[in-house]
Amino acid sequence: MHLLLQKIHKKTFLSLAVILAVFTLCCTVSESNRATSEQESLDSKDNKQKLKIGVLPTQSHTEQQRMIKPLDEYLEKALGRQVSFQIAKDYKEVVDWLVEEKVDMAYVGAVSYFEALERGAEVEPLVAPIDKYTGRPWYRAAIIVNKNSPIKTLQDLKGKRVAFVSKSSTSGYLMPLAALTKQGIKPEYDFTQVIFPGTHAKTEAMLEDGLVDAVATNIPSYIKRQKIGKLAPANSRVIWESAPVPHSPMLVSKKLPPELIKELKRAFLNTPAGMEDIVGTQAAGYTLVVASDYAPIEQLRIQLNLNSQGAK
Repeated sequence: MHLLLQKIHKKTFLSLAVILAVFTLCCTVSESNRATSEQESLDSKDNKQKLKIGVLPTQSHTEQQRMIKPLDEYLEKALGRQVSFQIAKDYKEVVDWLVEEKVDMAYVGAVSYFEALERGAEVEPLVAPIDKYTGRPWYRAAIIVNKNSPIKTLQDLKGKRVAFVSKSSTSGYLMPLAALTKQGIKPEYDFTQVIFPGTHAKTEAMLEDGLVDAVATNIPSYIKRQKIGKLAPANSRVIWESAPVPHSPMLVSKKLPPELIKELKRAFLNTPAGMEDIVGTQAAGYTLVVASDYAPIEQLRIQLNLNSQGAK
């Protein structure tokens, strides 16, 4: 009887040991699978959440990074996802990013918006900043000269050195060119030198350094320059201002989920008061914009033969 009980206990112990081993193995596999699944989920979430935003270069890289930081932090909190801002080296690069779908959104000028469309980018305007000084989502292009310059009118620019921002700049080229053309002035023939520094800040600096006689820029950028102790009414003046120009749009890919686009609209419309716009505008928040808001700019490009068809 004693031997029988020992055999029974031994078999029971062996059975329990086997059951325990199988249970432990199952738990280990389950935990491993769950950990893998959770990691894959986190990786997928990170990839899905990261929002890439391209930005047109308008100021020095350091200054623009400073301006971007508050909006970056705000958007990450408002959207609950990672946001990555990328400052383009020039106007063309930010358009390239949109066309090649390397960014989900981009802050560009109106001209760059149409250049992107012509190259096949599937984008649409989302919002634009409200100018602090006009109270509207528009601003004015301008041509600035030194305070003591003999230049009084656009005609006086003939034979002078003039700096435009870029051929892709709305206020730094398109609008001034339209005004000059209307007066029969052709920069390539009538100016002794035409320069394209690439950003508003670099363009304005050329006037400060005496390298040119006049610069094409815009009023918001001119005001910003004054705030950092550079161009000021004491040493510079405006000889020409344009009609209202629709502000630079924040473009969004049409391929983004509709719900995310709605979240983005809500986030921009509720930006904290006093937040500086990321391209230099003294902004008073953002407002929704649509493609038709920029139709006048495209019509002007066609009139000046600057669209892709006219350029061929």
